[in-house]
Amino acid sequence: MLTPIFSRSLTLLLPLFVLACQSTNSNEETTTTFSTEGQATFVGNKQFDEYWYRGEAELNSYRLEQARYGEIHEGEAVLVFVTEPFSRTKQVKLDDPGLTPQDRVSVMKLNLTKKFYTGVYPYSIMQSTFTPIDWETFPNSLKVSTSTQEWCGHTFTQLNLNDQGYRVQGYSYFESEGAREQQLGQALLEDEIWSKIRIDPKSLPTGKIDVIPGTVHSRLRHRDFRVVPATASLQAATTPQQMVYELDFGNSGRQLKIFFDKAFPHQIQAWEERANSGFGSGARPLVTKATLKKSIQLDYWNRNRTTDAKYREQLDLQ
Repeated sequence: MLTPIFSRSLTLLLPLFVLACQSTNSNEETTTTFSTEGQATFVGNKQFDEYWYRGEAELNSYRLEQARYGEIHEGEAVLVFVTEPFSRTKQVKLDDPGLTPQDRVSVMKLNLTKKFYTGVYPYSIMQSTFTPIDWETFPNSLKVSTSTQEWCGHTFTQLNLNDQGYRVQGYSYFESEGAREQQLGQALLEDEIWSKIRIDPKSLPTGKIDVIPGTVHSRLRHRDFRVVPATASLQAATTPQQMVYELDFGNSGRQLKIFFDKAFPHQIQAWEERANSGFGSGARPLVTKATLKKSIQLDYWNRNRTTDAKYREQLDLQ
């Protein structure tokens, strides 16, 4: 059954789903221009479709400097962007999109991974975000799932969009966190910013906004999930070809900056997160950084032979 947030007439919505899930025949080129205030204007969709609906994913490797336990640890991060058909009601990838066109929406899936070591033991983190391409019709991401693994144990978190906002489910090996379920109001997900940049920078809100902080940040800090106020800005970076989107979380001292290309396809060049690292008296402000190393387009799901390890070399992955 469709939730109230999706209670519009299916007859009116069907043409929008078809357009969202298929490449169009428009002859318009896609361009993104920025005003002096840093706001973007999106025009056309041919260039977008030709880039994102070509049957390949975009793989990006980053040099990672991760703050943890009051120190900086070197590692690797990977951003995998790919479009796919998604179910609005089940909030999973559709096996046969043609069977339920009224339930189908095209999303930008982002799989973000981080791998780094703290002393003798490793951390492995994966986050998946599912953000509708047609952001004007569907302004909120439908789902985020995040897992963390390290030698002490592992955790899992999932946020699903519903008619009240986001249903949060969390599981952890820590007694104080255990198995939890809660309901949050509707707000910008920090985790969806990367995908919104790639879809259309105009979709990024600015000014005083409500934000649900990133699932990885909340898990690593062992903090409850909640909606918090923040100030968002979109402006030119020091590099002329780049823009920077910034979230300032006020008195907490936490800041997030994401640097991306002004020109389509708005590749993400780097990001920085300033926050306290460590616990108790050992906590101090440090900056986590990720800087782009390599980027390729590839149907990676078909590249699972031992000879395909050459693509890891192309991405400069250890």
